[in-house]
Amino acid sequence: MAKAKKATAAQSKGVKLDPGMKAVLALEPGLKTTLQQIEKTFGDGAIMPLGASDKLSIDGIPTGSLSLDMALGGQGIPRGRIIEIFGPESSGKTTLALHCAAEAQKKGGIAAIIDAEHAFDPSWAKKLGVELDTLLVSQPSCGEEGMQICEMLVKSNAVDVIIIDSVAALVPRRELEGEIGDSHVGLQARLMSQSMRKLTGAIAKSKCAVIFINQIREKVGVMFGSPETTPGGRALKFYCSCRIDVRRIGALKDGEEQVGQRVKAKIVKNKVAPPFRVAEFDMMHTCGISYEGDLLDLGTTHNVVNRSGSWFKYGETYLGQGKEKARNFLIENPDVAEEIKTKVMSEGGFGPPLEEIPEGSEAAEDFEDSEAAEAANS
Repeated sequence: MAKAKKATAAQSKGVKLDPGMKAVLALEPGLKTTLQQIEKTFGDGAIMPLGASDKLSIDGIPTGSLSLDMALGGQGIPRGRIIEIFGPESSGKTTLALHCAAEAQKKGGIAAIIDAEHAFDPSWAKKLGVELDTLLVSQPSCGEEGMQICEMLVKSNAVDVIIIDSVAALVPRRELEGEIGDSHVGLQARLMSQSMRKLTGAIAKSKCAVIFINQIREKVGVMFGSPETTPGGRALKFYCSCRIDVRRIGALKDGEEQVGQRVKAKIVKNKVAPPFRVAEFDMMHTCGISYEGDLLDLGTTHNVVNRSGSWFKYGETYLGQGKEKARNFLIENPDVAEEIKTKVMSEGGFGPPLEEIPEGSEAAEDFEDSEAAEAANS
């Protein structure tokens, strides 16, 4: 009898339901009392139809590489999710993460880095476009401290991206207090498992993207398949929405001097877009990811930019002879670069079909002169 009175009292109060509930109640009117009780007990928004939620589209933070953004689903790394970037040493993991921090800052956001490796280089971060004045940096004394700082930053809902560099350097307190050579089986895996269980809900409710940088190790005695694995147990692999495998696949040289490296990023796990897509881009030793060089590669692939011999041409605009000159042209003419980006995104399925955009005709005379010279020589 007491329960019946409580139910009728709740109905008499007329607890307001979301307008989106009408379609659900039309299918099953008997749900009304239950839904009202859930909202009364746990608060407004505790349960709702997915169509009434604001989570239908996932916002993202650009990575600094358009090809990688498209491989991740067009938005870059997703907000409110956990991302893992792993790979061999000097493959560009930290550089990629810092580019994400710089892009978040360009949109007026706040970035934080938890430098567990104690190897953060401010001068390199500045070259990548990171604003050091607003970058939050923490160098925790142990893994537990680092994860607690991360949890507090996430729950503040004021930070846009948090970088943990790296998982392998999150040393548990017990291991630090012991002697070198002591056995500590599963301590780091337990730390990561507990942290993921606490963090994942808070991250999902926030606008923050949490990037874990991880190293690779090799398993002993593996006869078939890849012997590579990542430190920290399996919990991080399960809780990640995106896992990016970053590898160096070649060197970029200016004569005998190496000026950069070609990087391949494979999306080995993706919960917000189709997985197993691959992106390749140039990473320069002076400025990090070459956005304009990546744009040229994508433009050529999608037939937005035409390549004739060593010349790059966009519509009637001649970008330059050689990739480096064409890249510099796009740096000096951001409006042309933006047009190419819009068309590339459309061709890649990340935008509506576009009408033909009129282009200019700069550098046409130089191109025609070179063609005439080549014809005369032949």
